[in-house]
Amino acid sequence: MAASSIATVQKTVRVAAAQMTSVNDLMANYATCSRLVQEAASAGAKLICFPENFSYVGDKLGDSVKIAEALDGPVMQRYCSLARDSNIWLSLGGFQERFDDTHLCNTHVVIDDTGIIRSTYQKMHLFDVDVPGGSSYKESSFTVPGTKIVSVDSPIGRLGLTVCYDLRFPKIYQQLRFDQEAQVLLVPSAFTKVTGEAHWEILLRARAIETQCYVIAAAQAGKHNEKRESYGDTLIIDPWGSVVGRLPDRVSTGIVVADIDFSLIDSVRTNMPLDKQRQSIDL
Repeated sequence: MAASSIATVQKTVRVAAAQMTSVNDLMANYATCSRLVQEAASAGAKLICFPENFSYVGDKLGDSVKIAEALDGPVMQRYCSLARDSNIWLSLGGFQERFDDTHLCNTHVVIDDTGIIRSTYQKMHLFDVDVPGGSSYKESSFTVPGTKIVSVDSPIGRLGLTVCYDLRFPKIYQQLRFDQEAQVLLVPSAFTKVTGEAHWEILLRARAIETQCYVIAAAQAGKHNEKRESYGDTLIIDPWGSVVGRLPDRVSTGIVVADIDFSLIDSVRTNMPLDKQRQSIDL
């Protein structure tokens, strides 16, 4: 029986979402992740979601490319062992996967509770933005965009995989829900403080409402170094758009847990059958 089928039979399954402040130290970040995994496992979670750049945030441009590795390298294998030893699934959103000497892929990796990589998604929409207040970002200068929309079955339902800036592009979420039958959308992120204050929660709740999916948004939070600060505010949102999980401190390190209720997904979709009412509009 598929993992999503098992989850549906159980009706509710517990999930955790992490909030952290990654730095330019792979082992220090791993120690933080390991501690949060133990907390999630102790709370009964079957899967824990980590934010974009969970394993590393560089101090300067080019640092991430220098430490980028293949998925069978020692960094990711360490997290595979963590999943196996802790008997919990991991969503690792935004791993620096090596592409070549000058570029990487921003890769969302899902590992099962036996330590096997079940699925990977490479971030499609890259953050090339002039943020109000003076900061400029050009993720495409060192990142190769992905080309495939990805979903995967898990103990908490069928997952739709995305990363951070994807959140501003609704079509990918529509395809995950209506073409790939996702039940839970994952949005691991490292939103800037400025864009987070303006748009973070409203975008996440909109994606939940328009797809009738749970949305889990694990967030980087606080100051990583002198130049970079993330908004934080890790959230779990239900298919009606209600926030059902939130850390009390927007920038603290910790986890939030919530139960994925499959009967709620079913009732929301039955009472408002968007999948049957959608019209094909050729613009």
